[in-house]
Amino acid sequence: MRCPFCKEDKDKVVDSRSSDAGRVVRRRRLCSNCNRRFTTYERVEDPLRLTVVKKDSSRVPYDRQRIIAGVQKACYKRPIAMAQIEKLAEEVEEEIFRQQGQEVFSSFIGDETMRRLKFLDKVAYVRYASVYHEFADLGQFISEAQELMHRPDESSDEPGLF
Repeated sequence: MRCPFCKEDKDKVVDSRSSDAGRVVRRRRLCSNCNRRFTTYERVEDPLRLTVVKKDSSRVPYDRQRIIAGVQKACYKRPIAMAQIEKLAEEVEEEIFRQQGQEVFSSFIGDETMRRLKFLDKVAYVRYASVYHEFADLGQFISEAQELMHRPDESSDEPGLF
C-alpha cells in the first residue's frame, strides 16, 4: 500500500478491525518512511457486476463513488461530515443489493439517496433534488423548498441514519 503522504510502498499494519457489520476491514497503517499514519478500508468486490440502467436506457457499471460524489456536491459548505455521507452511501448500496438483480435503475438510486438526504440536511436535499429532477426554473426550486417546509414531521419514516 502506497503512503498517501510520501508515496513510499513501505508500511506496516498497526491495527485492524472489522466495521460496517463485518463487510469492511479497517486497517490503520504506519509508513516506515515518513512515520505518518493512514487508514485503509477493504471491502469484498461483488462477484456479480451490477449494472445501472440510466434514464436514456444506456447501461453503465455500478460505482458507489458516484453516489458519494453527488451527495458531496449537494452538501458543499454544509455541516455534514464525510462519515455521514459514507454512511448514507452504504445504506443506499444495501438497499440496491436487496433488489437481488443484476440491473438497477438510476431512478431507484436517486430516489433512495434523496429519501435519506432529506433527513440528513434539508438544504442539501433541495440542492440534490434540483439536479436530480432537472429543475428548469426558479419556480420549481421554490416549490420543492416550500413543499419540504410544509410537510409534517416525517421522523417516523426516517431511515436508520446515525
